Order: sequence, then structure tokens, then C-alpha cells
Amino acid sequence: MEVSTVKSRRPETCLTATLHHLVIASPSPALLATFYQTALGYDIAERDGMFFAKALDRQLLFVAGRAKILEAAGFAVPDRAELERLRRRIDASHWPCRPGGSPLFVESISIRDPDGTELIFGVAQQQSAPLLEAQMWPARLQHVVMSSRDPERVVRFFMEVLGFTLSDNVIDPEGGVRTSFLRCSHEHHSFAVFKASEDRFDHHCYETKDWNQIRDWCDHMAKQNIPIQWGPGRHGPGNNLFMFVHDTDGNWVEISAELEVVEHDRPVGQWPHEQRTLNSWGQGLLRS
Repeated sequence: MEVSTVKSRRPETCLTATLHHLVIASPSPALLATFYQTALGYDIAERDGMFFAKALDRQLLFVAGRAKILEAAGFAVPDRAELERLRRRIDASHWPCRPGGSPLFVESISIRDPDGTELIFGVAQQQSAPLLEAQMWPARLQHVVMSSRDPERVVRFFMEVLGFTLSDNVIDPEGGVRTSFLRCSHEHHSFAVFKASEDRFDHHCYETKDWNQIRDWCDHMAKQNIPIQWGPGRHGPGNNLFMFVHDTDGNWVEISAELEVVEHDRPVGQWPHEQRTLNSWGQGLLRS
């Protein structure tokens, strides 16, 4: 599903951004980088103890640290004007914020969410030369998901401080919110958070084009002896096709297709906390 054509402009009170890169901690960053080179076709370069991974429409950085920790998520804004609007919004909220934060942005600001994860918003560097996909298929870095002991506080921060928009909630039988999906573009979600017993990184996702390329990515994983851990299936919220694998640290890695595209004034959806919400085709992994 193409997302470049939209019918109406998002209000200026809403953030406009896309997920640009992630900084992932690992006890063995070199081993983790090798996995992503094999699984997703990243080119790897080491600099100052960090491993930079780059491919078309996706970038990761791997640093030494505990497993299953997201050190930072970088979101690209379209221009300096949007960055300045965000800066003013954060200043008005009195939430601590600092300039800079990522070598992958020419200008950026950094802020930490209530659980301590660093979020960096910036203007992306211009690509000096086109990256070519050798024997790979499209896989644009698209969203990131966290678990939290207090997801409602995280959601308020993303909406009130940053200007994200709530797309859907997953509701348990007692009326409590178990999962929230938030967007900063016309795609259904760029960030999600679910209620859990600990604050940690859950997964990140790459968007490919269609069902046939989900099939091709599954075939590629099989050739590399990387087992499919969940899927193929279809999520309820977002209506996207999916498959999941584990990286060498046990982080979930998703490849998705046909994610729902929405207008800025779409009503917030509600879904029951059940397996069919996570996978309308079969088993759902209710990690929350």
C-alpha cells in the first residue's frame, strides 16, 4: 500500500515525523550487527566502539550494554520548521530537553520519555549516494514498540508533549488499556506501548510492499536458517500482514506489509484484549 498520497493536511498541533533509526544495546554488539547484516542486508561499519548498520530506508546503531534495551529512537522531521515547532511545544510543557543527540541528524533535539528511553528528533542528513539493495526486498524502518509498567503515562507524554496522535487502544475485560498505538504521520502507528511487568524494548518493524514480499522475506530467512517465530498473520489494529523472527539477543523483529493509512481526524479505535486482535488468522502472543 502506497502512503505518499494523502487527502488532507495534518494539523500543526500534530507532530509530523517518521522513524529514522534505532540505537540498540547488546552484550555482543558485533554479533548482533552480523545478524542484521545476514537477516536484513545491512552494510556494517565500526566506529568508536559502535556498529553502524545502513541499508535502503533503514539504519541501526549497536552499542555495548544489556540485552533487550533500546538506548534511543531517532525520528526524522521533514524540515527545520517542524523541528522548531516541536521544540516550542516541548518548552511549553517544561519537559527537559537538550540539543543534539545523534550523529545521523544534521540538527536535532533529544528528550527522554517517562520510562527513560531517549527520543531524538531531527533533520536527516542528505544521502550522498543511493544505496542499492543486493538480493533484498524493500524493508523500510517503520515502527518501534516498548513495554511499560505505566503505559498510560507514556501515552500522555507522547500525545501532550510530543504531539503524537492516538490511533487505537486494546482494552481488557475490566476496561483497562493494555496496548496503545500512536502515529506521527498518515500511517496507523509509528510507536506502540503495552502494559507489562517491566519497562523494556519489545520489537521494531520494517514495512515491505505486499504479501508476495512477506513470502520472499520468509524464504530468505529460511535460507539463512533463521526460524519464523510468529506468523505469517494479520494484526487487527493497523490491519497489516506480518511475520516475526528473533535476533541473537532475543529481540523481536517484524516485517510488515499493507499497514493501514488513516486521515488525521480518524476516530480512536478500540479492540478487545484477545488473541484475534493480535492475529485475526490464528494464534496471538498476548505479551501484555
